[in-house]
Amino acid sequence: MAAPCPEDPSLERHFKGHRDAVTCVDFSFNTKQLASGSMDSCLMLWHMKPQSRAYRFVGHKDAVTCVNFSPSGHLLASGSRDKTVRIWVPNVKGESTVFRAHTATVRSVHFCSDGQSLVTASDDKTVKVWSTHRQKFLFSLSQHINWVRCAKFSPDGRLIVSASDDKTVKLWDKTSRECVHSYCEHGSFVTYVDFHPSGTCIAAASMDNTVKVWDVRTHRLLQHYQLHSAAVNALSFHPSGNYLVTASSDSTLKILDLMEGRLLYTLHGHQGPATTVAFSRTGEYFASGGSDEQVMVWKSNFDVVDYGEIIKVQRPPTMLASSSGNLKWISPSHQAEAGVRSQCRASPRSPSACPRH
Repeated sequence: MAAPCPEDPSLERHFKGHRDAVTCVDFSFNTKQLASGSMDSCLMLWHMKPQSRAYRFVGHKDAVTCVNFSPSGHLLASGSRDKTVRIWVPNVKGESTVFRAHTATVRSVHFCSDGQSLVTASDDKTVKVWSTHRQKFLFSLSQHINWVRCAKFSPDGRLIVSASDDKTVKLWDKTSRECVHSYCEHGSFVTYVDFHPSGTCIAAASMDNTVKVWDVRTHRLLQHYQLHSAAVNALSFHPSGNYLVTASSDSTLKILDLMEGRLLYTLHGHQGPATTVAFSRTGEYFASGGSDEQVMVWKSNFDVVDYGEIIKVQRPPTMLASSSGNLKWISPSHQAEAGVRSQCRASPRSPSACPRH
């Protein structure tokens, strides 16, 4: 019996309120709130409940470059070109504490899964780790030789990964503070990096228009995607670990099926570069931001059925993830087959998705 076909992603809502390019987005853990930062120096807190009022948080003196909710959702961290990090209480009052985190632009901020520490990355070429509640400096990681664009904790909090304009991705052991490995395969600045939900892999986006996925245990390159026609600015794993969404300066978002190693969807919504993208913690939604000053919320839809069951019918087990969610090697010849299953166009005025091919 054939499995039902999942629906296509659809544009649910778009939020207007920023007065300059949107640089970052992040959902709260209960998906009730969506935070965004912008070159307009403001943070916006959007409520997913229709007709709810948005909050504008003012405090940074220059562009807001990054934003991240704490695991509990009670705190919101942001970084800025003003060299500071602010920790906000995400409610109507919008109270915040501020600390001078770096000597140059703060590009990235990310809470550890236990909520106790925070990792930041900066144009001062360093990665720094802080205690969340007292904003106390703990230690610095400083082997990059150019701007550090992004730094993230692994799901278990034991590792840190960082991406830099020195064209490398570095993997760090949080306890020893040593660099475990440097991934040097990108041909240009590495703009973004994140851990697979299983913690066994990382994906990195680059200005060389590519996305690469590595195994952090063997350091082997698992997948290499050359699908965008301009720089890839951000990416986000679906919580299932089966999908990856990317945002590019070619104005598109692309959804990749990591199990099959192919492109599922190309989404057209932003006018100009798509600068940021993030899945919600449940994977039901993903949000994107762009230089067009807009924040868009998309309904995933593609995970409404157990997609893994469909894959099992179509693909031999050797091409699938193991029960622990670890990605298997996909050969170059298989990567070359990655065709566009759906070229979906959507605009704020007319959200739509086209049928699968």
